[in-house]
Amino acid sequence: MHGEGIVALFIPITISLGAFLMIWGIRYLENKENMALIERGLPIKRRRQADPSRTLKNSLMFIGAGLGLLLALLLTRSLHMSQEDSVAVFFALIAIFGGLGMLGAYMYERKNPPVDPEA
Repeated sequence: MHGEGIVALFIPITISLGAFLMIWGIRYLENKENMALIERGLPIKRRRQADPSRTLKNSLMFIGAGLGLLLALLLTRSLHMSQEDSVAVFFALIAIFGGLGMLGAYMYERKNPPVDPEA
Protein backbone atom coordinates (compact mmCIF):
# COMPACT_ATOMS: atom_id res chain seq x y z
CA MET A 1 0.00 0.00 0.00
CA HIS A 2 2.71 2.48 0.95
CA GLY A 3 4.80 1.82 -2.17
CA GLU A 4 1.89 2.49 -4.50
CA GLY A 5 1.43 5.99 -3.09
CA ILE A 6 5.06 6.83 -3.71
CA VAL A 7 4.85 5.59 -7.30
CA ALA A 8 1.64 7.55 -7.86
CA LEU A 9 3.44 10.68 -6.65
CA PHE A 10 6.68 9.95 -8.50
CA ILE A 11 5.16 9.56 -11.99
CA PRO A 12 3.64 13.09 -12.36
CA ILE A 13 6.75 14.68 -10.89
CA THR A 14 8.98 12.79 -13.33
CA ILE A 15 6.81 13.67 -16.33
CA SER A 16 6.66 17.36 -15.37
CA LEU A 17 10.39 17.53 -14.74
CA GLY A 18 11.14 15.75 -18.01
CA ALA A 19 8.92 18.13 -20.00
CA PHE A 20 10.53 21.16 -18.37
CA LEU A 21 14.05 19.89 -19.01
CA MET A 22 13.24 19.08 -22.63
CA ILE A 23 11.92 22.59 -23.31
CA TRP A 24 14.83 24.17 -21.47
CA GLY A 25 17.33 22.04 -23.40
CA ILE A 26 15.83 22.94 -26.76
CA ARG A 27 15.91 26.66 -25.96
CA TYR A 28 19.48 26.38 -24.63
CA LEU A 29 20.71 24.64 -27.77
CA GLU A 30 18.93 27.14 -30.05
CA ASN A 31 20.59 30.02 -28.19
CA LYS A 32 23.98 28.33 -28.38
CA GLU A 33 23.57 27.78 -32.13
CA ASN A 34 22.56 31.42 -32.69
CA MET A 35 25.57 32.64 -30.69
CA ALA A 36 27.90 30.49 -32.81
CA LEU A 37 26.35 31.92 -35.99
CA ILE A 38 26.78 35.49 -34.69
CA GLU A 39 30.47 34.82 -33.87
CA ARG A 40 31.05 33.65 -37.44
CA GLY A 41 29.19 36.66 -38.85
CA LEU A 42 26.38 34.60 -40.35
CA PRO A 43 22.71 35.56 -40.13
CA ILE A 44 20.85 33.92 -37.27
CA LYS A 45 17.97 31.59 -37.88
CA ARG A 46 14.56 33.10 -37.42
CA ARG A 47 11.87 31.28 -35.54
CA ARG A 48 9.26 29.56 -37.63
CA GLN A 49 6.28 31.74 -38.35
CA ALA A 50 2.85 30.36 -37.62
CA ASP A 51 1.29 28.76 -40.69
CA PRO A 52 -2.44 29.57 -40.61
CA SER A 53 -3.11 27.01 -43.32
CA ARG A 54 -1.60 24.17 -41.28
CA THR A 55 -3.34 25.36 -38.14
CA LEU A 56 -6.70 25.37 -39.93
CA LYS A 57 -6.14 21.85 -41.27
CA ASN A 58 -5.12 20.47 -37.90
CA SER A 59 -7.90 22.17 -35.98
CA LEU A 60 -10.63 21.05 -38.37
CA MET A 61 -9.24 17.51 -38.38
CA PHE A 62 -9.22 17.36 -34.57
CA ILE A 63 -12.70 18.88 -34.36
CA GLY A 64 -13.93 16.30 -36.84
CA ALA A 65 -12.23 13.45 -35.00
CA GLY A 66 -13.70 14.67 -31.71
CA LEU A 67 -17.18 14.84 -33.21
CA GLY A 68 -16.72 11.35 -34.65
CA LEU A 69 -15.64 10.06 -31.26
CA LEU A 70 -18.60 11.68 -29.54
CA LEU A 71 -21.04 10.37 -32.13
CA ALA A 72 -19.55 6.88 -31.90
CA LEU A 73 -19.91 6.93 -28.12
CA LEU A 74 -23.53 8.06 -28.31
CA LEU A 75 -24.33 5.55 -31.05
CA THR A 76 -22.80 2.54 -29.29
CA ARG A 77 -24.43 3.45 -25.98
CA SER A 78 -27.87 4.02 -27.48
CA LEU A 79 -27.82 0.84 -29.59
CA HIS A 80 -26.24 -1.28 -26.80
CA MET A 81 -23.58 -2.66 -29.17
CA SER A 82 -21.09 -5.35 -28.18
CA GLN A 83 -17.50 -4.33 -27.56
CA GLU A 84 -16.28 -5.89 -30.82
CA ASP A 85 -18.82 -3.95 -32.88
CA SER A 86 -18.27 -0.70 -31.00
CA VAL A 87 -14.52 -0.70 -31.70
CA ALA A 88 -15.20 -0.77 -35.44
CA VAL A 89 -17.74 2.04 -35.12
CA PHE A 90 -15.27 4.17 -33.14
CA PHE A 91 -12.49 3.80 -35.71
CA ALA A 92 -14.82 4.31 -38.66
CA LEU A 93 -16.49 7.46 -37.35
CA ILE A 94 -13.23 9.02 -36.18
CA ALA A 95 -11.75 8.47 -39.65
CA ILE A 96 -14.88 9.69 -41.46
CA PHE A 97 -15.29 12.88 -39.44
CA GLY A 98 -11.54 13.58 -39.39
CA GLY A 99 -11.56 13.26 -43.18
CA LEU A 100 -14.56 15.55 -43.42
CA GLY A 101 -12.66 18.10 -41.35
CA MET A 102 -9.71 17.89 -43.74
CA LEU A 103 -12.08 18.20 -46.70
CA GLY A 104 -13.60 21.31 -45.11
CA ALA A 105 -10.11 22.83 -44.73
CA TYR A 106 -9.36 22.05 -48.37
CA MET A 107 -12.60 23.64 -49.56
CA TYR A 108 -11.96 26.75 -47.46
CA GLU A 109 -8.41 27.12 -48.77
CA ARG A 110 -9.60 26.63 -52.32
CA LYS A 111 -11.97 29.59 -52.00
CA ASN A 112 -9.56 31.67 -49.89
CA PRO A 113 -5.96 30.92 -50.94
CA PRO A 114 -3.33 31.68 -48.28
CA VAL A 115 -1.44 34.95 -48.68
CA ASP A 116 2.35 34.66 -48.93
CA PRO A 117 3.83 37.07 -46.32
CA GLU A 118 7.15 37.34 -48.20
CA ALA A 119 5.53 38.56 -51.43
